[in-house]
Amino acid sequence: MTNEFVLDARLETDTWAVADWPLSRVRLMDHWDYPWFILVPRRPGVRELHTLGREDAAQLARESFALAQAMEQVFTPKALNVAKLGNIVEQLHLHHVARFEGDPAWPGPVWGVARSRGLETQEAEDRIARVLGLVADVGA
Repeated sequence: MTNEFVLDARLETDTWAVADWPLSRVRLMDHWDYPWFILVPRRPGVRELHTLGREDAAQLARESFALAQAMEQVFTPKALNVAKLGNIVEQLHLHHVARFEGDPAWPGPVWGVARSRGLETQEAEDRIARVLGLVADVGA
């Protein structure tokens, strides 16, 4: 195990870069069907929420809260799913998925449902700008 944070290769491949917040690297899933952001705490070797230190856990909660509030304002979803799985990508990451009645997986989970297509550059940039424009202070 290294002492340097390295983003998991699958997350790197499947997402768009958004920002680095005090704790987390923010990524946008390359998935047109759902507005889907991911927070990845920049802590090497961390796989589970409960293994974060108390201060990091509190910071992740602040960042998740700020992201969720902004996504809710921008996309007005029927539901905003926030989840930690880690069954395929072991690196700790927290999904934030805006869900709508009639979306391709509604009302079931998005996991394992094929995407209709990825995002075009302008679409990704638009989602990112709209959400980041409403993000409240994520603290430090």
